[in-house]
Amino acid sequence: MSLLTVRGLTASYGPSQALFGVDLAINEGEVLALMGRNGMGKSTTIKVICGMLAASDGVLEFAGSDLRRLKSHQIARLGIGLVPEGRRCFAPLTVEENLTAAARPGDWDFAKVAQLFPRLAERRTQKAASLSGGEQQMLAIGRALMTNPRLLILDEATEGLAPVVRQEIWAAIAQLKSQTGMSILVVDKTLKELAQIADHAVILNRGQSVWTGRMDALTPDLTDQYLGV
Repeated sequence: MSLLTVRGLTASYGPSQALFGVDLAINEGEVLALMGRNGMGKSTTIKVICGMLAASDGVLEFAGSDLRRLKSHQIARLGIGLVPEGRRCFAPLTVEENLTAAARPGDWDFAKVAQLFPRLAERRTQKAASLSGGEQQMLAIGRALMTNPRLLILDEATEGLAPVVRQEIWAAIAQLKSQTGMSILVVDKTLKELAQIADHAVILNRGQSVWTGRMDALTPDLTDQYLGV
């Protein structure tokens, strides 16, 4: 049984329909890449999963619970940790305060996050507003991990970062996969890195799933058709 099941998902922003039938499933310990050009519904799908936008129709289940019946804070408590696009750290709070504010019981604590991202330990008492973009991204990931999620969702976690920082983020994601068995849903545009960590991929086009399969089955024709500029 899948940890997360999304089937026939539709959603709208007021009178404007954005999702027309999204299907995806993530099993325990699996990494799924959600792919597609800009504006095709990836972030909207994440908003619906996390309860920030209501679904119009479809199945949305996590660990046996119907997410359509729950509010966003209830969904988070079920075990879904979100690293949102744009980071959205609490700027006036220190690194430690950002992490502590999100903490829930479990294996992940400040020490374990600091092992994954040593730079956060070095910046422990600095306010989030003073961090570089890469450090803020590490903090956003650490904050989500402090909720001790069963499913970690990363929405454009490497966007706008310097190449060396992007590699640090990808290395951390690979470490999470290999050492924790955590399920991960990742949205990103870098095929090379996604191919190294993702087990399966779902491609969205105009608000609906148009391809699902293993990453190694993603052909150049498919990438040109649905992911190319």
